[in-house]
Amino acid sequence: MFKRLSVTLCLVLLAIAATGWKYQQYLQNPWTRDGQIRAQVIQVTPRVTGPIIRLPIRDNSEVKAGDVLFEIDPRTYKAALAKANASLTQAQAVLKKAQDEAKRGQSLSRRQPGSISQLSLSQLNNAVESAHAGVMVAKAALEEAELNLSFTKVIAPVDGFVTNLTLRMGSQVVANQPVIALVDKNSFWIEGFFKETDIHDVAPGEQAVVTLMAYRDQPLQSKVESIGYGIAHQDGSTGVSLLPNVNPNFQWIRLAQRIPVRIALDNVPAPIQLRVGATASIMINKSHHQTAL
Repeated sequence: MFKRLSVTLCLVLLAIAATGWKYQQYLQNPWTRDGQIRAQVIQVTPRVTGPIIRLPIRDNSEVKAGDVLFEIDPRTYKAALAKANASLTQAQAVLKKAQDEAKRGQSLSRRQPGSISQLSLSQLNNAVESAHAGVMVAKAALEEAELNLSFTKVIAPVDGFVTNLTLRMGSQVVANQPVIALVDKNSFWIEGFFKETDIHDVAPGEQAVVTLMAYRDQPLQSKVESIGYGIAHQDGSTGVSLLPNVNPNFQWIRLAQRIPVRIALDNVPAPIQLRVGATASIMINKSHHQTAL
């Protein structure tokens, strides 16, 4: 009987000790359940307008940098390129004619001084300069036409994931209007919102542990990358009649603000798939830093 009571008492003491140790860890190390997976989302924007004639990607598909996302009908831009080429040829012919006339005028003036007035010579030289400018304008137009033709193929700027794709074959896209969201595969981070009272002595480089809600049994080692320097100001914003909006506040209750902390993941195992907006819990291991000190 005594032995049984001793074993039970030992188990109770161990449970109390484990609970106390865990509670101390929570008090010592800042933690939050208010965390999210974040990543850079690139808004893919066409540079020219036209209907889509090729769409090799699908929704939620992975793409590599340089892959063609979609192609815009190039016929209009091929015609513009041919027109620009013709304009350049015409401008070069005008320049050659102006140069020949200027040379003849200067040669005649040297052989027979006074046969051509200085005003006429000046006008011939001005015609050459004007023709030079015309050639430069035609070259610029040709370069623009070549660029517009190349812009009919929209390529992925980075490795990533296409998400929420609503384009279809034949869809009309408009220049400078975003049409595809591309999640940068190599830009994922965790953003956690901690109480300002918990992170006053936290510094970049502190070790942290991230637990994703979808992968509770696979905690991820990470570290603090940076701490936000500001959040939106709620009180004082302009309200009705241009007067400031001020929420009522009780002097004896002061809630700590939540400050965003950026967490960089050291390594993500292959089975884990990070998805923007997914929930994460974060614990910053300050005791690790104190031990190092």
